[in-house]
Amino acid sequence: MSEEEAASGREAHPSILFTAFEPSGDALAAPVITALREHLPGVRVYAWGGPKMENAGATLVGESAKNAAMGPSSLGKVARVRREIRRIRSWSRAYRVVAHVAVDSPAANFPICRIMRRSGARVVHLVAPQLWAWGRWRVRKLRALTDLVLCVLPFEEQWFRERDIPARFIGHPRMNRKIDKDALKGQIGGLPQGSPRIAIFPGSRAHEVRANMRMLARVFIELHGRHSGAAGLIVAANPEIAKLVRKKLKVFPSALHMVTDQLDASIAWSDLCLAVSGTVTLDIARQQKPMVGVYKTSVLAWLGSKLILRTPHRLLPNLIAGREIVPEFVPYCDGAMPIVKEAHRILLDSKNSAIQAQELAHVCQRFVNMRPAELAARRIVTLIATGNVD
Repeated sequence: MSEEEAASGREAHPSILFTAFEPSGDALAAPVITALREHLPGVRVYAWGGPKMENAGATLVGESAKNAAMGPSSLGKVARVRREIRRIRSWSRAYRVVAHVAVDSPAANFPICRIMRRSGARVVHLVAPQLWAWGRWRVRKLRALTDLVLCVLPFEEQWFRERDIPARFIGHPRMNRKIDKDALKGQIGGLPQGSPRIAIFPGSRAHEVRANMRMLARVFIELHGRHSGAAGLIVAANPEIAKLVRKKLKVFPSALHMVTDQLDASIAWSDLCLAVSGTVTLDIARQQKPMVGVYKTSVLAWLGSKLILRTPHRLLPNLIAGREIVPEFVPYCDGAMPIVKEAHRILLDSKNSAIQAQELAHVCQRFVNMRPAELAARRIVTLIATGNVD
């Protein structure tokens, strides 16, 4: 810190602050930080986040994006977030933040956006809050707490702009990434043999696995009974999730196996995917593999969703398509058989698989030639330099 900075008690050098509160946010922010440092080598980047943001070149001030798969209770998370917000408020008094990039997690980030906006920083939301699905009463709050929303789904830009919120579509990191097909070939060779091949994605969070894993196993058992040569593969997002899967199933059904952290290879291996609703459905769409989407909840949660959710579809490929191209049971509080029926229909006739694959190809077209990290960095640079989003 220079003598002038020391005298004022505040660093005069311009800086950019990123705040993320989930491992997914850490992964999303990291390539944007890398791109920003190339565009603005003289600007310092600070972060409340995780190791990927730090490896991208940010100075990690607070570790707020730890793996939450087996994390603390909701009350514990709320208390932790509040502590971090107080730390950020105190930290910001000593730094000249010209831009604050709030990464997903709107409930945690909104109070920080308010602090940063009052200090004169430009505020950017990296990933649009899903107000189009629920919580539309927060539109006014978002409008007051952002200079730009960077949207990862193609329909979001128009939705926000119609409500006088500056927004730009940048593409989605899960759709706009390269897949090493040669490397996949070697990995697929080590996966189970059989036909048809059914990949199961039970979710990346503990509560998703607890709610869905046993039902998905029942679906596979039923399908195996109808397709005796079928091979099943549970794809665990990480070792903690794999441990939880083993705890939930204890004894694996015949022909059902598990791998950890082999997402792309498992999708390529599959003839059909059974996926808990989430961004993994975009990974599956990326390879245009047929799927059925599920998200099991309690009856009370299912009833509540009918009152709160405002979109006719919940699964991401269907939201992007604007209609149901993938069978979805989201949210869902019934048994396995309706899911079995849809999965069996797809497996029974290759024409059904081909139709869904073609529809998923149209979804993928919406993301062609998009470079999310680079586009995000350019938008942020322009906003800092001119105060405008273009």
